[in-house]
Amino acid sequence: MENYQEQNPSHGNTTPGYPAPAFVEIPNFNPQAFPTVNGGVVSNQYRSTPNQIDGTQINQPEKIDYSFISSPARIAVYDNLQSAPRVIQIPGAPTHDYIEHIASLTYQNAAALGGLIPYTVIREVSENFIHANFNEVVVSILDRGNTIRFSDQGPGIQQKELAQLPGFTSASEPMKRYIRGVGSGLPIVKDYLNISHGNISIEDNVNQGSVVTISLIANPSNPLTPDEAPNLTENETAVLKALLPQQILGVTDVNKITNIPVASISYAFSKLEEKGYVEKVNKKRRLTNEGHQIALSL
Repeated sequence: MENYQEQNPSHGNTTPGYPAPAFVEIPNFNPQAFPTVNGGVVSNQYRSTPNQIDGTQINQPEKIDYSFISSPARIAVYDNLQSAPRVIQIPGAPTHDYIEHIASLTYQNAAALGGLIPYTVIREVSENFIHANFNEVVVSILDRGNTIRFSDQGPGIQQKELAQLPGFTSASEPMKRYIRGVGSGLPIVKDYLNISHGNISIEDNVNQGSVVTISLIANPSNPLTPDEAPNLTENETAVLKALLPQQILGVTDVNKITNIPVASISYAFSKLEEKGYVEKVNKKRRLTNEGHQIALSL
């Protein structure tokens, strides 16, 4: 029996803490069998080439190389919706580098605005662009970095609900050299957003392609602004902000983060609980959905 060796080949830069997908090296596999197409602009459709078998002409699929993407991607950073966005253009690159550039630059710019969506979540959605052949990739950062919209002009996602369930995938074998391709990406994103009081939506783009929106805000089209936030004491505001990225904290945890006296934190907890912004988890507290939306607006 032939031995199959599991390995993680190097494909350009990766971000620490994000596991690279595992690949299995198949004996006698020849990567050169996947020719570069048109300088690297890829397509998920096999090109047909004529072939003669027993005097009958048939169309035989030609396999495609996804190793290099030549078309640029764009990231639009909206500081607010009253002015034009700042646009960052990402040039073509080898596929792993290209995906990494999209994910890392999106994460950095969202975090700079105060966004709390983790890199790993952004990376999962960025990898999904391979299904669109990286055709007209645009990433929009909104709501102080807490809403991110990923759009393309690829073939689109027909089964939008199934795409969010584990195990459903349209990844072809060549794509699996760059992504896991097991239908786990969007389900991971959905699970994270569910526990973070956020949401994910998948829509058709204007002409063709898909738009995937991930947000920590319950209503991304109408988020709370700081002026609309309820009146809170300084301690209550600090406690809400401390709970936002940490999810579940006790009095001692908040004290270490904010340096607010323990007695004052306990009082703030009780007042925030009365207002319906936090709830008990054993002896600790976490944000309710309403508290989460208010904390994001602070």
